[in-house]
Amino acid sequence: MRWIDRGLSALLILGGVGHTFGVMRFYKDPHTLFWSLTATVLIFMLAAVNLLRTWRPGDRGLAIITACASAAYLVITLRFGQLIGNIADFRVILFGAISLGLMLFSLRDAMRVKTGATVG
Repeated sequence: MRWIDRGLSALLILGGVGHTFGVMRFYKDPHTLFWSLTATVLIFMLAAVNLLRTWRPGDRGLAIITACASAAYLVITLRFGQLIGNIADFRVILFGAISLGLMLFSLRDAMRVKTGATVG
């Protein structure tokens, strides 16, 4: 399951690369291009913290952060679909499915009971 989890993060990175090239070709206005590229930074950061979470399975705090961030990006993705008037757009489905998967893996990690933990 860890490899599927990591694979979703890798897919998110590839999606971020595609997003970068797509907005650079589509937007000519520098202000719109700037704000569109900030979304790319969000995509890469979300992928990076989720990858970090897969290497730190006992870090409940990190898992909670990635669950919240993935849920927020899922909402952003769905809202984007509403804004373009096509919730079934390939980009919405792709980023939505990846975000949902990462959120579920993060929730699983956050809800794991630590064994042998001491209170101190």
